[in-house]
Amino acid sequence: MNEQTHIQFELALGRNQHFRIEWPTVALLIACYTAWTSAGLLYAVAPWIAVPLLALPIVLHSSLQHEAIHRHPTSSEQWNEALVFLPLGLLYPYRRYRETHLRHHVDSRLTDPYDDPESFYLAHGDHRRLPRAARVLLAWNATLAGRIVIGPLIAAIRFLRGEARAAARLRGTEARAWRTAWSLHILGCAAVVAIIDFVFGVPIVAYFGAVYLALALLGVRAFCEHRWDEAQDARTVIVEQSWLGWLFLHNNLHLVHHKQPHLPWYALPRVYQARRAEWLALNNGYAFEGYRAVLRAYALRAKEPVVHPTYASHTVDMLCRQSIG
Repeated sequence: MNEQTHIQFELALGRNQHFRIEWPTVALLIACYTAWTSAGLLYAVAPWIAVPLLALPIVLHSSLQHEAIHRHPTSSEQWNEALVFLPLGLLYPYRRYRETHLRHHVDSRLTDPYDDPESFYLAHGDHRRLPRAARVLLAWNATLAGRIVIGPLIAAIRFLRGEARAAARLRGTEARAWRTAWSLHILGCAAVVAIIDFVFGVPIVAYFGAVYLALALLGVRAFCEHRWDEAQDARTVIVEQSWLGWLFLHNNLHLVHHKQPHLPWYALPRVYQARRAEWLALNNGYAFEGYRAVLRAYALRAKEPVVHPTYASHTVDMLCRQSIG
């Protein structure tokens, strides 16, 4: 099954089967919203504890949205969206996340700065046109410390710039879908802001701090998820033992997810351990013992260049742009 066929299969999954419910994920959703509510109510008595605690269910909710994109916990796309509708992280509209993430699952185009919506690489020409200060910030963002400190801001700017371009470019059905995604997101954000203001009594600035912390944690996960490699399967990482794996719903076993994206989060460790040597051989050993190992290796050292290796010259950059256009 090629990548495009697989994406069509993912989108159609559930339409041709009986309704199913994965209760572990439903239970985790309830726990996530309970933890978010508890942390929010804690703000009144312990704000300095409540803000970092709020970040944890925001991270978990993002992971649960990722599960919903891949048809969990039910076989109904509508029910899954409803279950993760509230945008606890405020920034990303669920439907836009779904659309770009499924395009990211075309493994043959992983890391491509034009074809992979989740790529952190830039092409040579795009990088060269940036102001010097922006290039310096992107170089820092290629280290884990930079990804944690300034990564959320850079990711937000890149995402919003991309959405602005999409608003200007899209036409017809795609434009209507884009407007619907953002309209639903704005309604959801209004509900979240109302809850944190009138129920929790959390100032919006403090909640933004929790969101930023959550995005920093998600940046730790994304930091080493993919790299450029000639071998397609060697582009995707495996990070083994880590308590963060529970917040990321075992998406740290990222190669397993990319090869079998239909699997629910709780099946990934079992599937990985059953064939551990084969998985590590499949991605040419692109693996870390845990995120502590990633921190030791790349806290202040760039893991990858900012410029994509296959777009490292102006000539190649222009040819690729012409082929895409």
